[in-house]
Amino acid sequence: MPFFNFLHPTLDSLYMQVYMPIMSTENSSALPFMKMHGLGNDFVIVDARVQDRTITPELAKGIAHRQLGAGFDQLAVIETGGDGSDAHLIFYNADGSTSAACGNATRCIARHLMEETGKTALTLTTERGTLFARDAGDGLTSVNMGPPQLDWQEIPLAEEMDTLELPIEGIPVATGMGNPHCTFFVEDAEVIPLEEFGPRYEHHPLYPERTNVQVAQVVGPDHIRMRVWERGVGVTMASGSSSCATAVAAARRGLTGRKVRIDLDGGTLWINWAEDGVWMTGPTMHVFNGVFTSEFLDSLG
Repeated sequence: MPFFNFLHPTLDSLYMQVYMPIMSTENSSALPFMKMHGLGNDFVIVDARVQDRTITPELAKGIAHRQLGAGFDQLAVIETGGDGSDAHLIFYNADGSTSAACGNATRCIARHLMEETGKTALTLTTERGTLFARDAGDGLTSVNMGPPQLDWQEIPLAEEMDTLELPIEGIPVATGMGNPHCTFFVEDAEVIPLEEFGPRYEHHPLYPERTNVQVAQVVGPDHIRMRVWERGVGVTMASGSSSCATAVAAARRGLTGRKVRIDLDGGTLWINWAEDGVWMTGPTMHVFNGVFTSEFLDSLG
């Protein structure tokens, strides 16, 4: 077993350096990918630096299927970075729609790129903007998701209103983290029927681009229990941007400080709303590498 533990990272490195380029050369219509997750929030990651392929909404939806594809909460594409950045990231939801931000996927990719390059700090670009990532030690990865968007037009909402108290039953808080969020503070997050509650508010007319929905229970001044319904996905075990939005909403309401622990179905994230943005820290997991065959890809049209 000690020998295997020593050999495992070497084999994984050989896969990325040798096998994936061979696959690209021998079968240009096949598509290598990585499967990763952050607290059970799972991702298919395509490295477009290795093989350039256009991801369409139909392709993303087909890959997302839990029985007929690989399954994912989000699909992320790594592209070559520009203007001094280490990489550019693009995100797709399971329904084929795009998202400007995905916190846990960003942390997973940051961990992969740190192991690939030996760097301990990275600059990444997304539709959300430029994000900074760093090795937090003990196997944890931190990403600065940038400052929260608190104005109704930035989130966006359909009309001008106080984003701290939306005119919706339950009086939720609206927050933007590059994607829209609607956070309900409840007495017991466990009893909310999220499969019914989530879609009801994802499509609320106040959110023209739909929204992620969180139910959050304040456990203490620096501790929150949160469950999430992700826009275009459904119930997920964790969500990084939702955790950031919930921490910001709780601090704005005076329910917690600006540095909190958030317990999700899949585990714990640590959020720090600092002067330079909202930092999110937690573990990541690289589960396996694989290849989508040309037969599978052709079946998606």
